[in-house]
Amino acid sequence: MRFGISVVLAIWALSVSGAQAFDLTGKAQAALKRGEAYAEVTPDPDGVAGHVKAVIDIDAPVQKVWRTMTDCAAAKVMITTLTGCRVVEGDQARGWDIREHVTRRNLVFPGMRIVFRSDYEPYNSIRFRLVEGDLKVQQGEWRLQPLDGGRRTRVFYENRLAVDWPVPKALMREALRRDTPKVLMNLRRVCE
Repeated sequence: MRFGISVVLAIWALSVSGAQAFDLTGKAQAALKRGEAYAEVTPDPDGVAGHVKAVIDIDAPVQKVWRTMTDCAAAKVMITTLTGCRVVEGDQARGWDIREHVTRRNLVFPGMRIVFRSDYEPYNSIRFRLVEGDLKVQQGEWRLQPLDGGRRTRVFYENRLAVDWPVPKALMREALRRDTPKVLMNLRRVCE
């Protein structure tokens, strides 16, 4: 994502073996059949945050997708505005870590620093939440669903987020709707 909110996408969270993260709409199913990523962004009921739901199919096994999603070097390829990714505390092997992502600014949005905790269920889910940084709200998860006997993977992404700057909420939602599929397509390119 161009303005740094995409950083939250690098937090990768996925859960539940074989189960869908959310019901796929007709538009989502059609996008997947065309080989595209799909994202929908709606206002959160409390009016503070936006709610993102996205999905993509990847021609790679769950283990490869997982390794890619949790690798800081790959995060910089998937999120083109990301200038820094580091594990601050914890360890995936222990089931959690805290990471810091830093993005560069662009013409509209400032650079951002986002520190988040991820809780890992290997090869199934990553749940993430904001610890500190330049977002107001960030909480979500990624889920991986094996397809075709494990040869392919469906990646579900869901996130509730808000920024704490004077940016119209509709502008933020439109940027997320446009840029979330780009990050997912970058994930696919790295994995395949």
